[in-house]
Amino acid sequence: MIYLTNPRQLAFLALQDVYQKKAYTDIALDRFLRQAKLNKADKGLACELLYGIVRRQRTLDALIDALGKKKAHQQPPKLRIILHIGLYQLRYLSQIPDSAAVNTSVELGKKNGLSKLTGVINGILREYLRISLNKDPLVLPVNPVQRLGILHSFPDWIIQTWLEQLEKPEVDRLCNWFNQTPSIDLRVNILKTSVEEVETALSKAGVSVSRLPYLPQALRLTGGAGAIQKLPGYQEGWWIVQDSSAQLVTHLLDPQPGEIVIDACAAPGGKTTHIAELMQDSGTIIACDRDGKRLKKVQANAQRLGLRSIQTCVGDSLQLEQFREKGDRVLLDAPCSGLGTLHKRPDIRWRQTPDKIEELSRLQTDLLKQVATWVKPQGILVYATCTLNLLENEKVIKSFLSTHPHWSIEIPPSFNGLHFVTAEGWLKIFPQRHNMDGFFLVRLKKQE
Repeated sequence: MIYLTNPRQLAFLALQDVYQKKAYTDIALDRFLRQAKLNKADKGLACELLYGIVRRQRTLDALIDALGKKKAHQQPPKLRIILHIGLYQLRYLSQIPDSAAVNTSVELGKKNGLSKLTGVINGILREYLRISLNKDPLVLPVNPVQRLGILHSFPDWIIQTWLEQLEKPEVDRLCNWFNQTPSIDLRVNILKTSVEEVETALSKAGVSVSRLPYLPQALRLTGGAGAIQKLPGYQEGWWIVQDSSAQLVTHLLDPQPGEIVIDACAAPGGKTTHIAELMQDSGTIIACDRDGKRLKKVQANAQRLGLRSIQTCVGDSLQLEQFREKGDRVLLDAPCSGLGTLHKRPDIRWRQTPDKIEELSRLQTDLLKQVATWVKPQGILVYATCTLNLLENEKVIKSFLSTHPHWSIEIPPSFNGLHFVTAEGWLKIFPQRHNMDGFFLVRLKKQE
Protein backbone atom coordinates (compact mmCIF):
# COMPACT_ATOMS: atom_id res chain seq x y z
CA MET A 1 0.00 0.00 0.00
CA ILE A 2 1.29 3.47 -0.93
CA TYR A 3 0.65 5.94 1.89
CA LEU A 4 -0.10 9.65 1.55
CA THR A 5 2.75 11.65 3.04
CA ASN A 6 1.82 15.17 1.88
CA PRO A 7 -0.84 17.04 3.92
CA ARG A 8 -1.76 19.33 1.01
CA GLN A 9 -2.26 16.36 -1.31
CA LEU A 10 -4.47 14.76 1.33
CA ALA A 11 -6.52 17.97 1.56
CA PHE A 12 -6.75 18.11 -2.26
CA LEU A 13 -8.09 14.54 -2.50
CA ALA A 14 -10.55 15.05 0.35
CA LEU A 15 -11.79 18.31 -1.19
CA GLN A 16 -12.43 16.47 -4.45
CA ASP A 17 -14.69 14.09 -2.52
CA VAL A 18 -16.49 16.97 -0.78
CA TYR A 19 -16.93 19.20 -3.85
CA GLN A 20 -17.56 16.63 -6.57
CA LYS A 21 -18.98 13.60 -4.76
CA LYS A 22 -20.83 15.60 -2.07
CA ALA A 23 -19.08 13.66 0.71
CA TYR A 24 -19.29 14.97 4.26
CA THR A 25 -16.10 16.66 5.41
CA ASP A 26 -15.44 14.40 8.38
CA ILE A 27 -16.02 11.24 6.32
CA ALA A 28 -13.73 12.44 3.52
CA LEU A 29 -11.02 13.36 6.04
CA ASP A 30 -11.23 10.02 7.81
CA ARG A 31 -11.04 8.13 4.52
CA PHE A 32 -7.77 9.73 3.48
CA LEU A 33 -6.21 9.83 6.95
CA ARG A 34 -6.49 6.03 6.91
CA GLN A 35 -4.29 6.09 3.80
CA ALA A 36 -1.76 8.53 5.25
CA LYS A 37 1.47 8.45 7.20
CA LEU A 38 1.72 11.95 8.65
CA ASN A 39 3.22 13.37 11.81
CA LYS A 40 1.01 15.32 14.23
CA ALA A 41 1.83 18.71 12.67
CA ASP A 42 1.05 17.53 9.13
CA LYS A 43 -2.20 15.92 10.26
CA GLY A 44 -3.12 19.22 11.86
CA LEU A 45 -2.35 21.10 8.62
CA ALA A 46 -4.41 18.66 6.54
CA CYS A 47 -7.39 19.04 8.92
CA GLU A 48 -7.05 22.83 8.99
CA LEU A 49 -6.92 23.05 5.20
CA LEU A 50 -9.89 20.77 4.64
CA TYR A 51 -12.24 22.19 7.27
CA GLY A 52 -11.12 25.78 6.73
CA ILE A 53 -11.54 25.64 2.94
CA VAL A 54 -14.97 24.01 3.15
CA ARG A 55 -16.02 26.82 5.51
CA ARG A 56 -14.44 29.59 3.44
CA GLN A 57 -15.23 28.42 -0.10
CA ARG A 58 -17.50 31.37 -0.97
CA THR A 59 -14.79 33.85 0.04
CA LEU A 60 -12.14 31.89 -1.85
CA ASP A 61 -14.33 31.77 -4.95
CA ALA A 62 -14.82 35.54 -4.71
CA LEU A 63 -11.03 35.97 -4.64
CA ILE A 64 -10.64 33.80 -7.74
CA ASP A 65 -13.37 35.88 -9.44
CA ALA A 66 -11.44 39.07 -8.61
CA LEU A 67 -7.97 37.78 -9.55
CA GLY A 68 -8.48 35.34 -12.44
CA LYS A 69 -9.52 35.76 -16.06
CA LYS A 70 -12.28 33.20 -15.50
CA LYS A 71 -14.81 33.05 -12.67
CA ALA A 72 -14.24 30.36 -10.02
CA HIS A 73 -16.98 28.06 -11.26
CA GLN A 74 -15.67 28.30 -14.82
CA GLN A 75 -12.29 26.97 -13.75
CA PRO A 76 -11.48 23.25 -14.14
CA PRO A 77 -12.51 21.55 -10.84
CA LYS A 78 -8.96 20.47 -9.94
CA LEU A 79 -7.62 23.97 -10.60
CA ARG A 80 -10.31 25.55 -8.44
CA ILE A 81 -9.39 23.26 -5.53
CA ILE A 82 -5.67 24.00 -5.85
CA LEU A 83 -6.37 27.74 -5.94
CA HIS A 84 -8.52 27.33 -2.82
CA ILE A 85 -5.62 25.58 -1.07
CA GLY A 86 -3.14 28.27 -2.08
CA LEU A 87 -5.37 31.26 -1.32
CA TYR A 88 -6.49 29.80 2.01
CA GLN A 89 -2.89 29.54 3.16
CA LEU A 90 -2.06 33.08 2.00
CA ARG A 91 -5.15 34.64 3.57
CA TYR A 92 -5.77 32.65 6.74
CA LEU A 93 -2.62 30.77 7.81
CA SER A 94 -0.02 33.17 9.15
CA GLN A 95 2.36 30.32 10.05
CA ILE A 96 2.82 29.33 6.37
CA PRO A 97 5.40 31.48 4.51
CA ASP A 98 3.99 33.08 1.36
CA SER A 99 6.62 31.44 -0.80
CA ALA A 100 5.73 27.99 0.58
CA ALA A 101 2.03 28.55 -0.07
CA VAL A 102 2.73 29.50 -3.71
CA ASN A 103 5.37 26.88 -4.45
CA THR A 104 3.50 23.95 -2.89
CA SER A 105 0.38 24.92 -4.84
CA VAL A 106 2.32 24.90 -8.10
CA GLU A 107 3.69 21.46 -7.16
CA LEU A 108 0.16 20.25 -6.44
CA GLY A 109 -0.79 21.31 -9.95
CA LYS A 110 2.07 19.27 -11.45
CA LYS A 111 1.25 16.23 -9.30
CA ASN A 112 -2.41 16.26 -10.29
CA GLY A 113 -2.17 16.58 -14.07
CA LEU A 114 -2.26 20.37 -14.36
CA SER A 115 1.32 21.02 -15.54
CA LYS A 116 0.03 23.27 -18.35
CA LEU A 117 -1.89 25.38 -15.81
CA THR A 118 0.88 25.94 -13.28
CA GLY A 119 1.41 29.40 -14.74
CA VAL A 120 -2.22 30.24 -13.91
CA ILE A 121 -1.77 28.97 -10.33
CA ASN A 122 1.45 30.91 -9.86
CA GLY A 123 0.00 34.05 -11.48
CA ILE A 124 -3.21 34.21 -9.42
CA LEU A 125 -1.44 33.56 -6.11
CA ARG A 126 1.29 36.11 -6.81
CA GLU A 127 -1.34 38.65 -7.92
CA TYR A 128 -3.04 38.14 -4.56
CA LEU A 129 0.24 38.89 -2.78
CA ARG A 130 0.93 41.95 -4.94
CA ILE A 131 -2.48 43.54 -4.37
CA SER A 132 -2.58 42.66 -0.66
CA LEU A 133 0.46 44.85 -0.03
CA ASN A 134 -1.80 47.89 -0.40
CA LYS A 135 -5.40 46.71 -0.01
CA ASP A 136 -7.60 43.66 0.46
CA PRO A 137 -7.92 41.87 -2.90
CA LEU A 138 -11.44 40.75 -1.92
CA VAL A 139 -14.11 42.80 -3.71
CA LEU A 140 -17.17 43.28 -1.49
CA PRO A 141 -20.60 44.51 -2.64
CA VAL A 142 -22.45 47.35 -0.90
CA ASN A 143 -25.51 45.22 -0.08
CA PRO A 144 -25.05 44.28 3.63
CA VAL A 145 -26.36 40.72 3.26
CA GLN A 146 -24.12 39.92 0.28
CA ARG A 147 -21.23 41.78 1.88
CA LEU A 148 -21.33 39.71 5.08
CA GLY A 149 -21.98 36.55 3.07
CA ILE A 150 -18.90 36.97 0.88
CA LEU A 151 -16.67 38.30 3.67
CA HIS A 152 -17.44 35.41 6.04
CA SER A 153 -18.45 32.75 3.50
CA PHE A 154 -22.12 32.06 4.20
CA PRO A 155 -25.12 31.85 1.86
CA ASP A 156 -27.14 35.06 1.77
CA TRP A 157 -30.26 33.38 3.21
CA ILE A 158 -28.39 32.37 6.40
CA ILE A 159 -27.10 35.93 6.87
CA GLN A 160 -30.66 37.21 6.38
CA THR A 161 -31.94 34.72 8.99
CA TRP A 162 -29.50 36.09 11.56
CA LEU A 163 -30.12 39.74 10.69
CA GLU A 164 -33.78 39.14 11.60
CA GLN A 165 -32.63 38.43 15.17
CA LEU A 166 -29.42 40.44 15.66
CA GLU A 167 -27.89 43.78 14.73
CA LYS A 168 -25.30 43.76 11.96
CA PRO A 169 -22.23 44.05 14.29
CA GLU A 170 -23.44 40.99 16.22
CA VAL A 171 -23.99 39.03 13.02
CA ASP A 172 -20.41 39.93 12.07
CA ARG A 173 -19.20 38.53 15.43
CA LEU A 174 -21.38 35.45 15.04
CA CYS A 175 -19.92 34.70 11.61
CA ASN A 176 -16.39 35.11 12.96
CA TRP A 177 -17.19 32.67 15.78
CA PHE A 178 -18.50 30.05 13.38
CA ASN A 179 -15.33 30.26 11.29
CA GLN A 180 -13.11 29.38 14.26
CA THR A 181 -11.70 25.91 14.88
CA PRO A 182 -14.11 24.37 17.42
CA SER A 183 -13.17 23.40 20.95
CA ILE A 184 -14.08 20.04 22.51
CA ASP A 185 -16.24 19.82 25.64
CA LEU A 186 -16.49 16.78 27.89
CA ARG A 187 -19.25 15.80 30.29
CA VAL A 188 -17.90 13.97 33.31
CA ASN A 189 -19.80 10.85 34.39
CA ILE A 190 -20.40 11.73 38.05
CA LEU A 191 -21.57 8.17 38.81
CA LYS A 192 -18.04 6.88 38.18
CA THR A 193 -15.69 9.73 39.03
CA SER A 194 -15.46 13.44 39.79
CA VAL A 195 -14.67 16.50 37.71
CA GLU A 196 -11.55 17.01 39.83
CA GLU A 197 -10.28 13.49 39.15
CA VAL A 198 -10.76 13.81 35.38
CA GLU A 199 -9.20 17.28 35.41
CA THR A 200 -6.13 15.91 37.21
CA ALA A 201 -5.80 12.88 34.91
CA LEU A 202 -6.00 15.02 31.77
CA SER A 203 -3.52 17.57 33.15
CA LYS A 204 -1.05 14.79 33.93
CA ALA A 205 -1.41 13.62 30.33
CA GLY A 206 -0.49 17.11 29.12
CA VAL A 207 -4.02 18.12 28.10
CA SER A 208 -5.10 21.61 29.18
CA VAL A 209 -8.69 21.88 30.42
CA SER A 210 -10.94 24.55 31.90
CA ARG A 211 -14.22 24.56 33.84
CA LEU A 212 -17.39 26.03 32.35
CA PRO A 213 -19.91 28.23 34.16
CA TYR A 214 -23.41 26.85 34.93
CA LEU A 215 -22.31 23.31 34.06
CA PRO A 216 -21.17 21.21 37.04
CA GLN A 217 -20.05 18.23 34.90
CA ALA A 218 -18.32 20.09 32.06
CA LEU A 219 -14.67 20.41 31.11
CA ARG A 220 -13.38 22.13 27.96
CA LEU A 221 -10.20 20.92 26.29
CA THR A 222 -8.25 24.11 25.63
CA GLY A 223 -5.27 22.65 23.78
CA GLY A 224 -4.53 19.88 21.34
CA ALA A 225 -6.00 16.62 22.59
CA GLY A 226 -5.03 14.07 19.94
CA ALA A 227 -7.17 10.95 19.55
CA ILE A 228 -10.16 11.22 21.88
CA GLN A 229 -10.30 7.46 22.54
CA LYS A 230 -6.73 7.55 23.88
CA LEU A 231 -7.37 10.22 26.52
CA PRO A 232 -7.36 9.16 30.18
CA GLY A 233 -10.72 7.86 31.36
CA TYR A 234 -12.29 7.16 27.97
CA GLN A 235 -12.20 3.36 28.23
CA GLU A 236 -13.25 3.53 31.88
CA GLY A 237 -16.39 5.53 31.02
CA TRP A 238 -15.36 8.57 33.04
CA TRP A 239 -16.65 11.03 30.46
CA ILE A 240 -18.31 11.53 27.09
CA VAL A 241 -17.82 14.25 24.48
CA GLN A 242 -20.79 16.64 24.62
CA ASP A 243 -20.98 20.35 23.85
CA SER A 244 -21.79 22.59 26.78
CA SER A 245 -25.03 23.83 25.18
CA ALA A 246 -26.26 20.27 24.85
CA GLN A 247 -25.50 19.69 28.54
CA LEU A 248 -27.77 22.61 29.44
CA VAL A 249 -30.70 20.81 27.78
CA THR A 250 -30.72 17.99 30.32
CA HIS A 251 -30.28 20.35 33.26
CA LEU A 252 -33.35 22.23 32.02
CA LEU A 253 -35.26 18.93 31.89
CA ASP A 254 -34.07 18.25 35.46
CA PRO A 255 -34.93 14.52 35.62
CA GLN A 256 -35.32 12.97 39.07
CA PRO A 257 -34.44 9.47 40.36
CA GLY A 258 -37.24 6.94 39.94
CA GLU A 259 -39.09 8.81 37.20
CA ILE A 260 -40.09 7.61 33.73
CA VAL A 261 -38.34 9.79 31.16
CA ILE A 262 -38.77 9.46 27.39
CA ASP A 263 -36.20 10.84 24.92
CA ALA A 264 -38.09 11.15 21.62
CA CYS A 265 -35.15 11.55 19.20
CA ALA A 266 -32.38 10.03 21.24
CA ALA A 267 -29.54 8.87 18.96
CA PRO A 268 -26.59 8.94 19.41
CA GLY A 269 -27.35 9.25 23.12
CA GLY A 270 -25.47 12.20 24.58
CA LYS A 271 -28.54 13.63 26.28
CA THR A 272 -30.03 10.20 27.05
CA THR A 273 -26.96 9.16 29.04
CA HIS A 274 -26.88 12.55 30.78
CA ILE A 275 -30.49 11.97 31.87
CA ALA A 276 -29.45 8.63 33.38
CA GLU A 277 -26.53 10.22 35.23
CA LEU A 278 -28.71 12.97 36.72
CA MET A 279 -31.25 10.30 37.78
CA GLN A 280 -28.43 8.35 39.49
CA ASP A 281 -29.25 5.53 37.05
CA SER A 282 -32.48 4.96 38.98
CA GLY A 283 -35.79 4.93 37.13
CA THR A 284 -36.72 4.22 33.52
CA ILE A 285 -35.35 6.04 30.49
CA ILE A 286 -36.80 5.15 27.10
CA ALA A 287 -34.63 6.23 24.16
CA CYS A 288 -36.60 6.39 20.91
CA ASP A 289 -35.29 6.82 17.39
CA ARG A 290 -36.44 5.81 13.94
CA ASP A 291 -32.90 4.74 12.99
CA GLY A 292 -32.02 1.39 14.55
CA LYS A 293 -28.33 1.68 13.64
CA ARG A 294 -28.02 5.00 15.40
CA LEU A 295 -29.85 3.63 18.43
CA LYS A 296 -27.04 1.10 18.76
CA LYS A 297 -24.78 4.09 19.47
CA VAL A 298 -27.04 4.94 22.43
CA GLN A 299 -26.57 1.40 23.73
CA ALA A 300 -22.80 1.54 23.15
CA ASN A 301 -22.47 4.86 24.97
CA ALA A 302 -24.61 3.63 27.85
CA GLN A 303 -22.51 0.46 28.14
CA ARG A 304 -19.20 2.39 28.17
CA LEU A 305 -20.55 4.76 30.82
CA GLY A 306 -21.89 1.84 32.90
CA LEU A 307 -25.56 2.93 32.75
CA ARG A 308 -28.34 0.33 33.11
CA SER A 309 -31.57 2.35 33.28
CA ILE A 310 -31.79 3.06 29.53
CA GLN A 311 -34.14 1.10 27.26
CA THR A 312 -34.31 1.64 23.49
CA CYS A 313 -37.33 1.76 21.19
CA VAL A 314 -36.94 1.72 17.41
CA GLY A 315 -39.71 3.70 15.76
CA ASP A 316 -40.90 7.01 14.39
CA SER A 317 -41.95 9.21 17.30
CA LEU A 318 -44.87 10.46 15.20
CA GLN A 319 -46.30 6.93 15.32
CA LEU A 320 -45.54 5.76 18.87
CA GLU A 321 -48.98 5.79 20.51
CA GLN A 322 -48.01 3.44 23.35
CA PHE A 323 -46.42 6.23 25.36
CA ARG A 324 -49.59 8.30 25.87
CA GLU A 325 -49.37 9.91 29.35
CA LYS A 326 -46.53 7.58 30.37
CA GLY A 327 -43.72 10.09 30.89
CA ASP A 328 -43.01 12.16 33.96
CA ARG A 329 -40.65 14.08 31.68
CA VAL A 330 -40.18 14.01 27.92
CA LEU A 331 -37.31 15.41 25.87
CA LEU A 332 -37.77 16.41 22.22
CA ASP A 333 -34.32 17.27 20.88
CA ALA A 334 -35.89 17.90 17.49
CA PRO A 335 -34.34 17.23 14.07
CA CYS A 336 -33.24 20.66 12.88
CA SER A 337 -31.10 22.56 10.38
CA GLY A 338 -28.08 22.61 12.73
CA LEU A 339 -27.35 26.30 12.15
CA GLY A 340 -25.93 26.56 15.68
CA THR A 341 -23.14 24.07 14.93
CA LEU A 342 -21.67 25.47 11.71
CA HIS A 343 -18.09 25.58 13.06
CA LYS A 344 -18.13 21.82 13.72
CA ARG A 345 -20.15 20.82 10.68
CA PRO A 346 -18.97 23.09 7.86
CA ASP A 347 -21.00 21.27 5.20
CA ILE A 348 -24.31 22.41 6.68
CA ARG A 349 -24.05 25.99 5.45
CA TRP A 350 -23.90 24.70 1.86
CA ARG A 351 -26.35 21.80 2.19
CA GLN A 352 -29.29 23.43 3.95
CA THR A 353 -31.84 25.50 2.02
CA PRO A 354 -34.89 27.60 2.98
CA ASP A 355 -37.13 24.90 1.46
CA LYS A 356 -35.56 22.22 3.67
CA ILE A 357 -36.09 24.43 6.71
CA GLU A 358 -39.76 24.86 5.86
CA GLU A 359 -40.04 21.06 5.83
CA LEU A 360 -38.17 20.79 9.13
CA SER A 361 -40.45 23.35 10.75
CA ARG A 362 -43.51 21.32 9.80
CA LEU A 363 -41.90 18.14 11.13
CA GLN A 364 -40.91 19.86 14.39
CA THR A 365 -44.47 21.13 14.85
CA ASP A 366 -45.94 17.66 14.28
CA LEU A 367 -43.41 16.00 16.59
CA LEU A 368 -44.08 18.49 19.38
CA LYS A 369 -47.82 17.90 19.19
CA GLN A 370 -47.33 14.14 19.27
CA VAL A 371 -44.78 13.84 22.08
CA ALA A 372 -46.83 16.27 24.19
CA THR A 373 -49.39 13.44 24.45
CA TRP A 374 -46.73 11.28 26.14
CA VAL A 375 -46.54 13.58 29.17
CA LYS A 376 -48.45 12.86 32.38
CA PRO A 377 -50.57 15.64 33.92
CA GLN A 378 -48.25 18.06 35.75
CA GLY A 379 -45.38 16.58 33.71
CA ILE A 380 -42.54 18.36 31.92
CA LEU A 381 -41.62 18.56 28.23
CA VAL A 382 -38.39 20.17 26.98
CA TYR A 383 -38.14 21.21 23.31
CA ALA A 384 -34.62 21.88 22.04
CA THR A 385 -32.85 22.53 18.74
CA CYS A 386 -29.22 23.26 17.85
CA THR A 387 -30.21 25.98 15.40
CA LEU A 388 -30.61 29.78 15.33
CA ASN A 389 -33.71 30.08 13.19
CA LEU A 390 -37.01 31.69 14.16
CA LEU A 391 -39.01 29.31 11.96
CA GLU A 392 -37.68 26.25 13.81
CA ASN A 393 -37.73 27.75 17.29
CA GLU A 394 -39.97 30.61 18.41
CA LYS A 395 -42.59 30.04 15.71
CA VAL A 396 -42.91 26.34 16.55
CA ILE A 397 -43.40 27.08 20.26
CA LYS A 398 -45.81 29.98 19.70
CA SER A 399 -47.89 27.83 17.36
CA PHE A 400 -47.99 24.98 19.89
CA LEU A 401 -49.00 27.21 22.82
CA SER A 402 -51.70 28.91 20.77
CA THR A 403 -53.44 25.55 20.22
CA HIS A 404 -52.62 23.89 23.58
CA PRO A 405 -53.93 26.21 26.32
CA HIS A 406 -53.25 23.64 29.08
CA TRP A 407 -49.51 24.01 28.50
CA SER A 408 -47.29 26.85 29.76
CA ILE A 409 -43.61 27.83 29.79
CA GLU A 410 -41.81 27.18 33.07
CA ILE A 411 -38.39 28.37 34.23
CA PRO A 412 -36.81 26.25 36.97
CA PRO A 413 -35.40 28.33 39.87
CA SER A 414 -31.82 27.34 39.04
CA PHE A 415 -32.13 29.11 35.66
CA ASN A 416 -33.59 32.37 36.99
CA GLY A 417 -31.34 35.32 36.18
CA LEU A 418 -29.10 33.51 33.70
CA HIS A 419 -28.33 35.84 30.80
CA PHE A 420 -29.50 33.47 28.07
CA VAL A 421 -33.04 33.21 29.52
CA THR A 422 -35.31 35.56 27.54
CA ALA A 423 -38.29 37.60 28.70
CA GLU A 424 -40.56 35.07 26.98
CA GLY A 425 -39.11 32.28 29.12
CA TRP A 426 -37.18 30.31 26.55
CA LEU A 427 -33.41 30.02 26.36
CA LYS A 428 -31.48 31.35 23.37
CA ILE A 429 -27.80 30.60 23.26
CA PHE A 430 -25.86 32.72 20.78
CA PRO A 431 -22.27 31.48 20.29
CA GLN A 432 -20.70 34.93 20.02
CA ARG A 433 -22.20 35.86 23.42
CA HIS A 434 -21.96 32.60 25.32
CA ASN A 435 -19.00 30.80 23.68
CA MET A 436 -20.86 27.55 23.04
CA ASP A 437 -22.95 26.04 20.24
CA GLY A 438 -26.07 27.93 19.23
CA PHE A 439 -29.16 26.40 20.85
CA PHE A 440 -32.82 27.10 21.53
CA LEU A 441 -34.46 25.50 24.58
CA VAL A 442 -37.84 25.80 26.23
CA ARG A 443 -39.35 23.94 29.17
CA LEU A 444 -43.10 23.36 29.04
CA LYS A 445 -45.40 22.17 31.85
CA LYS A 446 -48.66 20.29 31.33
CA GLN A 447 -51.51 21.43 33.57
CA GLU A 448 -54.30 19.18 34.83
